[in-house]
Amino acid sequence: KDFHYNSLRDKIGPLAIFPNGFPSYISLRFEARDIAGLVKQLEQNWKSLAAGQPFSWNFLDEKFALLYNNENRVARITDIFTIIAILIACMGLLGLVTFIAEQRTKEIGIRKLLGASVFSITQLLARNFVLLVGISLFAAFPVAGYLMQRWLNDFAYRIKMEWWMFAVVGAAALLVALLTVSFRAVKSAMANPVKSLRTE
Repeated sequence: KDFHYNSLRDKIGPLAIFPNGFPSYISLRFEARDIAGLVKQLEQNWKSLAAGQPFSWNFLDEKFALLYNNENRVARITDIFTIIAILIACMGLLGLVTFIAEQRTKEIGIRKLLGASVFSITQLLARNFVLLVGISLFAAFPVAGYLMQRWLNDFAYRIKMEWWMFAVVGAAALLVALLTVSFRAVKSAMANPVKSLRTE
């Protein structure tokens, strides 16, 4: 059957396998727990059969892994920068909601005295931020989809971009934003309204 001997960026091409005197490589399939002992035994057998030839070895899965070094490197860098971007965005949201909560301290105090619940005050403070995050997601999705499609086009065999992938990412972003905003909003909503109104 056809099989890949290059990266998945390339289509499966024709391959001819034929004997040509002394082979350049010998491939072995094995099941062993003591890999070091197996390699030592192979080296001894090699030296007894071909004393003048140097013995060198590698694993096929490692050779295939080298084909995807760039992708693995890009994945690691993307993970690091994604975490940094999320932390910066969360700190920015936290700072913004803290600033707005401080500006609306008197309003929150009056609403609490008039019987507003912690949930309704939290909802009041968080609603605009969630709306802004939603708008930014709709602006970012087309750009992200276009860039991802261009990257995937480099592969002969690739996945298709599905709508649910964007839905999962959007839901995760909204959840992170909501948790970040709610943390400060709940703290403001639970504050004693008398203290906030006493300074007036």
